[in-house]
Amino acid sequence: MIKISIVNYTNTLPFKWALKRSALIGKIVLHEDIPSICAQKLKFKQVDLALVPVALLAELDTYFIETDFCIGANGKVDSVKLYSQVPLNEIKTVMLDYQSKSSITLTKVLFKFFWKEKVDYFDAKPGFENEIKDTNAAVVIGDRTFNLNGNYKYEYDLAEEWKKFTGLAFVFAAWVSTEKLPTEFIQEFNSVLKFGIDNIIEAIDEESNVKDLSKIQTIEYLTKRIDYNLDQEKRKALELFLSYIKQL
Repeated sequence: MIKISIVNYTNTLPFKWALKRSALIGKIVLHEDIPSICAQKLKFKQVDLALVPVALLAELDTYFIETDFCIGANGKVDSVKLYSQVPLNEIKTVMLDYQSKSSITLTKVLFKFFWKEKVDYFDAKPGFENEIKDTNAAVVIGDRTFNLNGNYKYEYDLAEEWKKFTGLAFVFAAWVSTEKLPTEFIQEFNSVLKFGIDNIIEAIDEESNVKDLSKIQTIEYLTKRIDYNLDQEKRKALELFLSYIKQL
């Protein structure tokens, strides 16, 4: 049995739906985790394959990007935000989402190389969203953003800001192993993921239980905001992001 960790956010719904209805489900053990735990499980070899925040790649001696699919965005993503009550040049401190890895690293890259503002960072704890006030901002990712959007004077969509900075799409998470997996398994796994992406509407009809989004909003989010194809542009963006991480 191949052990797999997948992010348990709405943006992975097509992947989870396809995996759970495929013959492959009998060959795998599927863990559903927050992104930071996906990264931890792969790093410490508790799973064989994981949908990990790409910032983890900078910490791995050896890794293999195993599929043609990812969690990415080409511009605004709507679920990875920096929230603040003051503009960028007035922010003094930033709380970093404990569920995140790529997004908090992206925040540091943007502050240093694009916005060129110096701030102090703090690791956030559950409930930190209530501390966004005065000059204290916060990075929040995933489904929790759906209820936060519109609540603060300033919102910076990090994928959109990266696009402004580089002209490229952004990859938040990719399917990665630390030891090369059998070709036959990866081919089957890739086919299952493709089936999910090709049938997003059906997946939403059967699986969607997102309380914070309507069906129409979920369709909009998964088809217009999330970009699942790990194409050459996104691979180029990923390499650029990793090069910035080295300079932090």
